[in-house]
This record gives sequence, C-alpha cells and structure tokens, in this order.
Amino acid sequence: MFSEKKTNTKKRFSEQQIIGFLKEAEAGMPVKELCRKHGFSDASFYTWRAKFAGMEVSDAPRLKDLESENARLKKLPAEAVLGMEALKVVVKGKP
Repeated sequence: MFSEKKTNTKKRFSEQQIIGFLKEAEAGMPVKELCRKHGFSDASFYTWRAKFAGMEVSDAPRLKDLESENARLKKLPAEAVLGMEALKVVVKGKP
C-alpha cells in the first residue's frame, strides 16, 4: 500500500553545470541517460542546448553579465517615459 511520492521541487543548475551537461552529450552520452543521471527533463536539455550551444564554461559569467546589462537597458526607456509623464503633470499644475 505504499506509494512512491513524487516531488515537484525544481532543481536549479548553474550555467557552468549546464554547459558541462551539454559537453557530456557532445561526448556521446545519450540524452535520456544524461537527463536521468542528473535529474532534469529532456525538454530542459534541449532548451539549454539552444541557449548555450558551443559555449565553454569560461563563457558563462560573460553571458550572465550580458543578460543583466540587457535587462537594465530595456528598463531605461520605460523609466524615461515615466519621468516625462511626471514632468507633464508638474507643468500642467503650474498657474
């Protein structure tokens, strides 16, 4: 009557680990076996392969830096628009 309980906890892997997994697959380890061994889905593997293909472990920190810089730059236009809207409110309020 005992049933095996599945957990839905997500395991997070660093970029360096992911690149290592991809290198294992490139070296010939079957994807299903690799996924089972490290505890992630084949869908995750293929998503990672699309994102990190051809990268070396030393490239991972640079990718992370570029992603943060990209996110910061995307926020700039929105902040500028908010600033302009605030100025319009102030200008309209003056007699």
